[in-house]
Amino acid sequence: MTAVTSQIVTQLQRSIAKAIYGKEEAIQLALITLLARGHLLIEDVPGVGKTTLAQALAKSFHCSFQRVQFTSDLLPSDVIGVSVYNPESREFEFRSGPIFANVVLADEINRTTPRTQSALLEAMNEAQVTVDGKTLPLPQPFLVVATQNPVEHHGTYPLPESQLDRFLMRIRMGYPSHETEREILRKRTGDDPIQSLEPVADVHDVLAMQHAVAQVKVDTSLHDYALEIVARTRRSDQLSLGVSPRGTLMLQRAAQARAFLDGREYCIPDDFKHLAVAVFSHRVVASSRHASLQKKSETTEAVLRDIVESVPVPL
Repeated sequence: MTAVTSQIVTQLQRSIAKAIYGKEEAIQLALITLLARGHLLIEDVPGVGKTTLAQALAKSFHCSFQRVQFTSDLLPSDVIGVSVYNPESREFEFRSGPIFANVVLADEINRTTPRTQSALLEAMNEAQVTVDGKTLPLPQPFLVVATQNPVEHHGTYPLPESQLDRFLMRIRMGYPSHETEREILRKRTGDDPIQSLEPVADVHDVLAMQHAVAQVKVDTSLHDYALEIVARTRRSDQLSLGVSPRGTLMLQRAAQARAFLDGREYCIPDDFKHLAVAVFSHRVVASSRHASLQKKSETTEAVLRDIVESVPVPL
């Protein structure tokens, strides 16, 4: 990493931290997702900063940003766009929807119907959409940050496994500490800090960093380490669905991005170990006899932590 790139990374972290207090790990994971060309699912109760994190990330680099409030009556055309007949030209003209932005905030994504949820599949997987038989590329970089409330299930539509698999990682913000919440009360007496954020990078900087992340070296021993973790998720009697090959690739990309943020041109075992739960937890399914003991998400995370700790770290 060059000195200029290192400075940009530091400025991005500091910029986001101005709006999100005491959540350094969440900020790091959001940046990892962006630099690894992934998408982020933030699952937590209302009011802990899910939307603020997405907005702060978008405002910290000069890019286009769109927020979509997902509701039960939202249609796929409300997200992708629609073709409108122009009587003057006597042709249909495509009016692009909010998906055509660098950062798209899908707020409360589980409140819309599966039909509308599926409208995001092609966009998230291939950075393009197909409308009226025409394939349209999305702007680069392209990041979807989706939020959902795991507690309140009235009027929600759980995301299918195919949709969850498109997210690089799932994270939780968590409640702030006593000291952090006191700091929030002290500093949030005036305007929202989001309004004062200024871009510290542009899309070209982000694209350059994404390219640099892809060049980070991964030793064969780390491939075997990651594959052993994945294999144990598929053999575990506590899980009815193990990690897919896409999940394995996503872990490697996330590990490369973490190494890049740390200023390294190579990955170390801790890059994989530290990110395995966040990258895999939404890709596995707890078996019915174990899921009944506690919340499914908590079950899968506990199982994954045990698996990760049981796999010998390569030296």
